[in-house]
Amino acid sequence: MSGASGRVLVVDDNRVIRQLIRVNLELEGFEVVTAADGAECLDVVHEVAPDVITLDVVMPRLDGLRTAARLRADPRTSRLPIAIVSACTPYEVDTGVAAGVDGFLAKPFEPADLVRLVRRLRHQEGPPSLDGRQDGRHGAGHAGSTRG
Repeated sequence: MSGASGRVLVVDDNRVIRQLIRVNLELEGFEVVTAADGAECLDVVHEVAPDVITLDVVMPRLDGLRTAARLRADPRTSRLPIAIVSACTPYEVDTGVAAGVDGFLAKPFEPADLVRLVRRLRHQEGPPSLDGRQDGRHGAGHAGSTRG
């Protein structure tokens, strides 16, 4: 898998959902790394250097909304596109917007909607990448990416 479409970190405590999201994104050319909850996400995010993160809300240890808030508070991940993939209750949407979440997808979702959302978030990312490098000096898995 070349990851030419970008790398996505999929965070969900449900193994079946993680696999479903992974398969749908890999079919579209994305490279996918998964984490089982928010704490694991924060452990691996700098190593993985994703272009987009999808977060479930209800997870053990650290839920998706608190994970999003922590990602936004870290200068290295503050501009990383984040999508909430969850039941998307009004509370989750309001809290997610306040935490700086970029997109929402309600479960159960259509695979095409998932791919569309991830593509949109992938292409709205600005020049400074996850680790602050300027556009043009890409790390592994980012060759051939474009700004829009």
